[in-house]
Amino acid sequence: MSTMSEKRAVRKAEKRIEREEAEAGFKLNKIKPVTNGLFNVLFILLSFICIFPFFFVLMISLSSEASIRANGYALIPSEFSLAAYEFLWNERGTILRSLLVSVGVTLLGTVIGVILTTLMGYVLSRPQFKMRGFLQWVVFIPMIFTGGMVANFVVICNMLHIDDTIWCLVLPLAVSSWNVTISKTFFRQTIPDEIIESAKIDGASQLTIFARIVVPISKPVFATIALFLTFSYWNDWLQAALYINNDALIGLQPLLNKMMGQLDYLANNPTAGLSLQQYKASMPSESVRMAIATVIVIPIACAYPFFQKYFISGLTVGAVKG
Repeated sequence: MSTMSEKRAVRKAEKRIEREEAEAGFKLNKIKPVTNGLFNVLFILLSFICIFPFFFVLMISLSSEASIRANGYALIPSEFSLAAYEFLWNERGTILRSLLVSVGVTLLGTVIGVILTTLMGYVLSRPQFKMRGFLQWVVFIPMIFTGGMVANFVVICNMLHIDDTIWCLVLPLAVSSWNVTISKTFFRQTIPDEIIESAKIDGASQLTIFARIVVPISKPVFATIALFLTFSYWNDWLQAALYINNDALIGLQPLLNKMMGQLDYLANNPTAGLSLQQYKASMPSESVRMAIATVIVIPIACAYPFFQKYFISGLTVGAVKG
């Protein structure tokens, strides 16, 4: 009986200690109401800074061309008009073609980039890899120094001969030193060596370990790299400006860039059956630019919520509990 009483007393003491530790941790991490209010105000301001430019662009796209010429850009237009979106609808053949190119390049580039980046990061995260030190420098140096635009152009056009193909839009952005470093750090901190060693003892190959063990517990880093790559591909216009001469491979961002720099781009490709001068006269140039920008932003903004929960879970979630 005394032994049972002692065990009960020990369990009660352990529970009391755990409860006290939990209360101490809660008090340590508790945010005061004033601090919480300041954080709320700060986040509201940051949200406003992020949302306001898009709202401003949207308002300009809904302004009539006459009000823009008379009053300039205004947050609340003196005269609303859907002429810009009607114009884009008349040009839906060109816009839809560019949209499909952007979507295709983004999807293909994101898949290839995630695979290459995470594989490189996983290899560099393993201390047993003999060339780890050398390859870390190979990855790190491009973060500080780059070969420049001329070197890239020579490689793409003169060595690989992939200019005017979809690959010149995909391959240059597929892997970046920053993304590889993020992946390496995540795998190093999250994937314990004990898991890898136990899988090796069971006879699993490195590719099997990566596919069946590492990937299922590394969703946050995959989602993060995928989101970075999605933004990068969707917003890129430089690759098309350097390497693409075929209008069939022009995406939405290059199309917007051409429209902003040369409004004759659409005027030289009329689809409404008008003469060149009539076509130019019917083009609401300023509001069309903003309407294109709005059309570009909406798809990528809709994609972000699918990745949000992985950002909330963080990039340092441990793989071993207890």
